[in-house]
Amino acid sequence: MNIKGLMVDPITNMPIIVLREVQGQRVLPIWVGLFEANAIALQIEKVQTPRPMTHDLLKSVIDHLDGRLERIVVCELKENTFYATLHVYSPKGPLSVDSRPSDAIALALRTGAPIFVEEAVIQSARTVETTQTSREAMDVGRLQKWLENLSDDDLGKYKM
Repeated sequence: MNIKGLMVDPITNMPIIVLREVQGQRVLPIWVGLFEANAIALQIEKVQTPRPMTHDLLKSVIDHLDGRLERIVVCELKENTFYATLHVYSPKGPLSVDSRPSDAIALALRTGAPIFVEEAVIQSARTVETTQTSREAMDVGRLQKWLENLSDDDLGKYKM
């Protein structure tokens, strides 16, 4: 998947990372905190900070240990919380490290690592609305359709 935008949810006013299939139209919105969104926005906009941010530090540590981030995978959706895994190559062998998706995405942006989402997560995210109240389901459904129909130009309008 690619990051198609970082925007503010018009319903909750919380930041959303919008992932879209590389070859396809499905999108996956992941709600994140303000600090996490800021770390991603800084990298998207190529802003250099005077001192290393946490994700810059982690990249530096991986590099100094002769490792590399091979990919990140958004691997689970449990109780409306997304989970991710960092897949790191190290001289001692492959490592899988539990991560919040926002941290994994921020690190992937800094290293150029690809972003993957398990098919089950995409399907689960689409069915979450069936377990909510009818008002919440209507809002989630409306938001999902709205996100899927945004053009690249539209996403640019809503960047943080």
